Amino acid sequence: MSFVPAPYPYERLDGLKKIAQRHEGGPVDCSIGTPIDAPPDFVIAELAKGIGARGYPASVGSTEYREAARAWLERRFAVTVDVEQLAACVGTKEFVASLAQYLHLRSPERDTVLYPALSYPTYAMSSTLAGVRAVPVATKGGELDLSSISPEDAERALVLWSNSPSNPSGGLEDLEAVASWGRTHDVLVASDECYAEFTWFGRPRSILEHGDQGVIAVHSISKRSNLAGVRAGFYAGDPEIVAFLRLVRQHAGLMVPGPVQAVVALAYGDDVHVEVQRERYRARLELLANALRASGVDAPLPDGAFYLWCSMRGMDGWRLAEMLAEVSGLIVSPGELYGEPGAQFVRVAVVQPDERLELVASRLSKLA
Repeated sequence: MSFVPAPYPYERLDGLKKIAQRHEGGPVDCSIGTPIDAPPDFVIAELAKGIGARGYPASVGSTEYREAARAWLERRFAVTVDVEQLAACVGTKEFVASLAQYLHLRSPERDTVLYPALSYPTYAMSSTLAGVRAVPVATKGGELDLSSISPEDAERALVLWSNSPSNPSGGLEDLEAVASWGRTHDVLVASDECYAEFTWFGRPRSILEHGDQGVIAVHSISKRSNLAGVRAGFYAGDPEIVAFLRLVRQHAGLMVPGPVQAVVALAYGDDVHVEVQRERYRARLELLANALRASGVDAPLPDGAFYLWCSMRGMDGWRLAEMLAEVSGLIVSPGELYGEPGAQFVRVAVVQPDERLELVASRLSKLA
């Protein structure tokens, strides 16, 4: 066997889970950013109808699906795109993982994926799955250090990934600068904006605000509407790139199920439930940040997303994760999982119910 996949990153947390289980009341798992709050009732009612379950769904997404996503982009970001510049994907993780291999088919003379050195592991894994190079780009103050990209890497690049708000750090990117760099160097910029609804510093932002030439924005219903289980999202931007990806993905049989398409169209048409979720996450971030700070952990509030990016003097990320599991039953992700620059940090996803996070805060108060 010539290729053996690396262990899935979160499987490395089993030891932390065993430590946290010793607490009365059990562990509180904040290691993975999976939503736990209920989706809107009207969405579940629509899913129960099973609309579109019989026939094969459109790979590109139904007219209703794409129109709802297009209208949301206009409503949320004041961005206007034609419905033909937008297409469905089976959850954005699938899109992230497969993009490089499709771009390499289109441009075989290029063989490099550029991605933030501190980032979600799937950007790097996409290059492995495509059989091309992965080159991390240094970050500075939460933004890509574009000056650190060598001319050779730029010339060989298939894509430059941006993620704003960032997973894991919650930083915000200068999307105009990234789009400009991509156009200057003739490199596609893929902007992963799945946490845009949870932007705490200013308004939500999209790279499409700076034009669609040479860029695509990637969005997910998972975080926005607590619908990670239905696996749906969309990508939008450069007409030529979208047209190519639509066709190759159709050949690959990538289709969002029909009933899910009906549900997503409804969810993108409503903003009220998102505002409710925003307030939940904001309150949880403040609750846990205050409790961690009182215990001596550096836990600043993020500019975006629902993660706390924490550190403690004298400890690397794994040791801090062990300490938190020991004293509070809190399970977090060591920052090393997101790249070498994260080695001294842990990521805390505030996705557990309020009462579970209050339990962690109570346990931490005893430590303080």
